[in-house]
Amino acid sequence: MASTEQLTFNAAHVPKTNAIEAFNILLPTLKSEIVKSRHDWNKHEPRMWARATGLSDHDLVSFKIEEDLVEVRSAAASYGTIILGKLRLPKVKDEAGEGFVHVRIHDPPNRLLGLTELIQGAEDVRFHSLFTEEIRKDEETPPSGFQAIQTRDKPLEFFNE
Repeated sequence: MASTEQLTFNAAHVPKTNAIEAFNILLPTLKSEIVKSRHDWNKHEPRMWARATGLSDHDLVSFKIEEDLVEVRSAAASYGTIILGKLRLPKVKDEAGEGFVHVRIHDPPNRLLGLTELIQGAEDVRFHSLFTEEIRKDEETPPSGFQAIQTRDKPLEFFNE
């Protein structure tokens, strides 16, 4: 498994066609995982998705990749490319501003299919995780806050969840 020390991410930038394609392949999975995370966290720590209180699951995941994937970063790993994405949740607008989730996906290296056909591009891209932050003063103290929905100014940084 990769760590921050092993990866060199490019600077955050507006997504290009290949990133949009990769995230679109995963669109149903992304929506399902966001709803699943919300439901799981609401069972034991509803503050994690508190910024979505009052929104239906449908409204929470009403994003479109072409319009709402606002920032990406990537880094090569020995097992492919790790891609981080900042995805706007268009129905989340509160006193903190617009809401965003940070998503980690993985694009394995191109591989052979059979003896002659090479799989290239994003067809084999995989969802990895959502960033869910437990806010702590330091590692020794219990969390003072929980946050799955980030603000626009929260940097898109590697997370290993």
